Amino acid sequence: MMKLLIFCDPGIDDALALIYALLHPEIEVLGLVCSYGNVDKKTAANNASHILSLAGRLDIPLFNGAEMPVTGELANYYPEIHGEDGIGPIKVPKGTYDLRLRNLGEVFDLIKKNRRLVIVDLGRSTTLAACFLLNKEVMGMVKELHIMGGAFMVPGNVTPVAEANFYGDPTSVNLLLFHGKKVFLTPLNVTQKAIITRDFSESLGNYARNKFRDIYVPIIGYYADAYAKLVPGIEGAPFHDLLTVYSVVHPNRVQYLAKKVNVIVEGKARGKSYADFRDMDMEGNSKHHIALGFDYEHFLEEIFQVLTRSL
Repeated sequence: MMKLLIFCDPGIDDALALIYALLHPEIEVLGLVCSYGNVDKKTAANNASHILSLAGRLDIPLFNGAEMPVTGELANYYPEIHGEDGIGPIKVPKGTYDLRLRNLGEVFDLIKKNRRLVIVDLGRSTTLAACFLLNKEVMGMVKELHIMGGAFMVPGNVTPVAEANFYGDPTSVNLLLFHGKKVFLTPLNVTQKAIITRDFSESLGNYARNKFRDIYVPIIGYYADAYAKLVPGIEGAPFHDLLTVYSVVHPNRVQYLAKKVNVIVEGKARGKSYADFRDMDMEGNSKHHIALGFDYEHFLEEIFQVLTRSL
């Protein structure tokens, strides 16, 4: 059983990634850390709490995350992609998280009790970086960091060169790259290929044996409509965070390349991730692992099997 602590900002693609993790028979979700990103922190926490409620897993703790980047600048949200409330057309009751949101410092006790757990960072990296600043020793017990972010050899999605998570707080990303024991990056060059179509969502809705069956079609359809405006001709939408969690469970289905990674923190290239892809072994064994490809057919088969299974 793989034990995960997930940092998230739901978000449509976060929502599907969380559902996948909660339904997966080989994953134990130990907690969710909610922060700003696709939506503001309160909305993210509300959405995460709603997903846990549908799963019948209100025993899983929610932790209080960041409201803004380390620079203190105002965060940008993307209602045109995720909807005003973050999960497309789904209306989540307000305040479902209020009595459940725990102090961030409690994650250190969770890590100490579950040494070698895996952390998955699906949003802006501010909160995870803060954990390293607060208790580097305990964070050193974490087995791996899996981060959705970056773009290598492809354009960005919020600027010509930057992906949204890395652009949102590049300073925090660099801190994770420096202090993380072993860091796996799932960047745009692979996540943009993790397409889920409307037809696939219809199949999920028809065959699912769980309480999520009624939201698959509307949220995937909403996401697909948003991407159709951004990328004319695309069939469906890329589920970046879903691929990231899939990669944790199926590393043998993902092609990684070990290269030292850095992120530009200011200027027009802010948020740009870069590595030396020349065929030279000048870095030794890097602790950074960049995803360059994955088994799309297996991804779809796996996603269907997990998202349709009963709770």
